[in-house]
Amino acid sequence: MPIDRNRISGPEETEPIENEPSQPAVLPRGQRHDQRKSDEIRPIFCRTGAVSQAVGSAYIELRNTKIICAVYGPREVAKKQEFNIQATVACELKFATFSCRRRRRHIQDSQEKEYSQIIVQALQPVVRLDKYPKSQIDIFITVLQNDGSVLGGAITAASVALADSGIEIFDVAIGCCLRQIGDLSLIDPTYLEEEGRLNNEEEDEIVTNANVTIALLPSLNQVSALIMNGELDVDSTQRIIKDCLEGCIRIYPVVRECLTKSLEEKMSRN
Repeated sequence: MPIDRNRISGPEETEPIENEPSQPAVLPRGQRHDQRKSDEIRPIFCRTGAVSQAVGSAYIELRNTKIICAVYGPREVAKKQEFNIQATVACELKFATFSCRRRRRHIQDSQEKEYSQIIVQALQPVVRLDKYPKSQIDIFITVLQNDGSVLGGAITAASVALADSGIEIFDVAIGCCLRQIGDLSLIDPTYLEEEGRLNNEEEDEIVTNANVTIALLPSLNQVSALIMNGELDVDSTQRIIKDCLEGCIRIYPVVRECLTKSLEEKMSRN
C-alpha cells in the first residue's frame, strides 16, 4: 500500500484535553443538584422487547442514565467443554463509546469486566440453573448514557430481560446504588455525586467516601449481591445497607408493573 509522506502522522494514542469545572458533589446545606431529597430515587422508565432478535430484552432509564440489555439462550455449549449439570450465566457489559464524558474504548476495559462479573454473581441465584443442563445463557448490556448508578440499573435491566425471555427464574433482582459523602447518604447517585467531593473538603481532611450497590430479591427477601467501595464503620454500614434495601423496595413496583404489562401484551397477541 503506498504511503502518503506529505501527511503528518499523529500519535497512536491521544488523551483529549478537557477543562471541566470542578463542581462539588452537593450544593451547600446538603442540597442535590437535581433538587432531589437525599433518599429520593429518580423517575424510572422500564420497557421490555427492546431488541427483537433476542429471546428477552429490556430498556431502562434512570433519568439521564440509559441502559439496554439483551438475553440469548439457553444455548448448548461446545462439546469440548466439560459436562455441567447446571447452566452457566455469561454477561458482557459495555459502555457505548459516546456514553460518558470521556470517549470509551471499543475494547472492554477493567471496569466493564468487573461490572460483568458482579452482574453474573447477582443473577446466578435468580435463574433456575438446574433446568438447563450443559447450556449457557448470554446477557449483553450496553450503557447508552452514564449519569450514575449504572451497576444497579444494569442488574435491574438484566433481571427484567431474563424475565422477558421466558427462562425460569426464582425472582427478579432489583439493583440500587448509594453514595456516602461525609455524613450525607445519597440514594441513586448521579455521575457528579459518584465522582465529586464535598465543597468544603480539604486535602488534609479525612472525609468518608464510599459507593454501595445492593441486589435484592424482593419476593424471597434475600440479597444476591453486595458491593462496597470505600471505608465505612459498622454502624454506618448497617444504616446504608438498610437505606439501599428500602431503595430496592421502591423500585420493585415499577419493574413488576413493566413485566405485568409485557405479559398482558403477549397474551393479547396470542
